[in-house]
Amino acid sequence: MLNSLAGKSALVTGGSRGIGRAIAEALVREGVCVTVAARNGSTLRAAVDEMRERCNVAVAQIRGLEADVGCVAGARAIMQAVKHNAGLDILVNCAGVAGFATVEEQSPKQWDQVVATNLSGAFYCSHEAIPLLKARGGGWIVNIGSLAVHNRFPGRAAYCASKAGLQAFSEVLMQELRYDDIAVCLISPGPVETKFANRPPGRESRWRLEPEDVAHATVQLLRCSKRVLPGLLELRPRMPRAFVRYPLS
Repeated sequence: MLNSLAGKSALVTGGSRGIGRAIAEALVREGVCVTVAARNGSTLRAAVDEMRERCNVAVAQIRGLEADVGCVAGARAIMQAVKHNAGLDILVNCAGVAGFATVEEQSPKQWDQVVATNLSGAFYCSHEAIPLLKARGGGWIVNIGSLAVHNRFPGRAAYCASKAGLQAFSEVLMQELRYDDIAVCLISPGPVETKFANRPPGRESRWRLEPEDVAHATVQLLRCSKRVLPGLLELRPRMPRAFVRYPLS
């Protein structure tokens, strides 16, 4: 039996573009009330308005919250708003930044921003979300990782380190919360065709995954039998471009 998601309440961080936006829209189409959190207010408002129109839903079914999950205050403010709105059944930690630079070139400030958003942000939001999920009698925490943990390459030390940390964090959190009926899963996609790396789309990148592929997998994961705890899901392009090592987002 697949679980119905209709009537559930979800928070998607980094949900104004790319993978996060695709997941948010997919959840709305499943009947979930979704709160989207992002740092850029204008991008967030435009994304929420467009998703409402595309999904033809009421204003209350998808809301936007402008906040930075890379700091404790931002994550706490988001969770307080969610608590007083519709509560929480599903947390998707998708907020992320890349910070492409060699170790020599990358400033400590840039390093801190990448780690704060990609790793600490997942901790801050999860920490604040756990009491809300327990109050519901269970739920989901889905962290969006990357296959960069297996395919490390120059110029992305902060990104690869933060995603490796996220994988370890997710595995520990999964073991801590399973008996509270809170399922924790890490979804690690390979190359995804987004604007994340400021790369213009073209024929040479058509082999990459699309954000909607990750969103579809997320929905299927959330709807699986409650007997199953899928702790790690890796998504790879079926036919990647051969003989070239590509950065993995």
